[in-house]
Amino acid sequence: MSAPDNTVDTLLHPDWLVPVVPRGVVLDGHSLAITGGRISHILPRNLAAGLQAKEELALPGRALMPGLVNLHGHAAMSLLRGYADDLPLMPWLEQHIWPAEGQHVSAEFVRDGTELAIAEMLRSGTTTFSDMYFFPDAAAAVAIDSGIRCQLVFPVLDFPTAWARDADDYISKGLRLRDDVKHQQLVTIGFGPHAPYTVSRPNLQKVATLAAELDVPVQIHLHETRGEVLAAVEENGERPLDTLNAIGLLGPRTQCVHMTDLGEQDMALLAATGAHVVHCPQSNMKLASGACPTAKLLARGVNVALGTDGAASNNSLNMFMEMRAAALLGKVTAADAAALPAEDSLYMATMGGARAMGLADDIGSLEVGKQADLIAVDLSGPECQPLYKPLSQLVYAGNGSQVSHSWVAGHILVRDGNLTRINITDLLSRCSQWQQTINSEQI
Repeated sequence: MSAPDNTVDTLLHPDWLVPVVPRGVVLDGHSLAITGGRISHILPRNLAAGLQAKEELALPGRALMPGLVNLHGHAAMSLLRGYADDLPLMPWLEQHIWPAEGQHVSAEFVRDGTELAIAEMLRSGTTTFSDMYFFPDAAAAVAIDSGIRCQLVFPVLDFPTAWARDADDYISKGLRLRDDVKHQQLVTIGFGPHAPYTVSRPNLQKVATLAAELDVPVQIHLHETRGEVLAAVEENGERPLDTLNAIGLLGPRTQCVHMTDLGEQDMALLAATGAHVVHCPQSNMKLASGACPTAKLLARGVNVALGTDGAASNNSLNMFMEMRAAALLGKVTAADAAALPAEDSLYMATMGGARAMGLADDIGSLEVGKQADLIAVDLSGPECQPLYKPLSQLVYAGNGSQVSHSWVAGHILVRDGNLTRINITDLLSRCSQWQQTINSEQI
């Protein structure tokens, strides 16, 4: 016998509901119900009295909103947070990060670093993340245990690492992982060719062919610095974006990360192909890589998502801080205080990421029928008072610490600020052991 139509699993009563779609809307005095892992009702509080809930939760002083989508990162690199600060991109990579990874990266490193990253992200409002790193099988296992939603784009490189020998080996292992997790509803697998300067044209072509055949996402570092673009033009006679387009790798499945050096022709090509841009403002600023012209891209209809990049170059995985940085940097870049208003930054951190992942029908906004991936944010503290506009306060005054509750597919992963599936004491003990090992070998 089926349950009555007025029976729900969870009924939530926040002070404000920020659905993201329609953009800029804030609903006062509304309730949201979850049934079978999906949003089943959004209705005024007086009408919600007719629902019978297994769990009912009052959320005074809180805004209920979609969980944030962190569309680019290297989760396990949380164990290298602060390891090599205040350096430009290539010296940072070549002289510090790559040598450290060569010495320490293993399945155990990825397991512990990914769990640390997930703990940080969940506590600061992220319910979906994308990861590009070695041993993605270890990352997948941790993500599944934690209950978070994720996109794992397995790395593809021309050179050997601790995980694989060459491009064919990376691809073979990545596709094997895709088969292994195909029944996991919260895990998406895609290709992660590192960059045009670390993956040859023939291997990029191979990725393009396989991604099209399998209809899976591709995420790639692209146009990260002006130097990268100039070097490609000198070597190949074309800009990296043009190379990707020529081999069929630029399209609606493609997530182009960073994109700080863009001309008018680049932006026109992105709009024409339907490729997505993943903006990582804090990492780009810290490495002095440049600034993505987000306002211009949005004006051309290009979908822009937000990512934190890895903690080794940010040094935070806090998407509230990323939203604020994106809004402020967007105004500076456009020389226009009205550019990239709060609702646009919030959209990039939610629906922008969902669209890029091909999950816009399931996550990214609070709409009936969508997966119940949502967070409650406490706006009652002094840092958010007086409260004229809840949406603006979320973007400009939110810092992640105000997240009190988090749900993914209707399952509560953070309750009253506490993680429900991660043993934080044990995790921090393991991270301390890694710090001692890496620091001793550095010395």
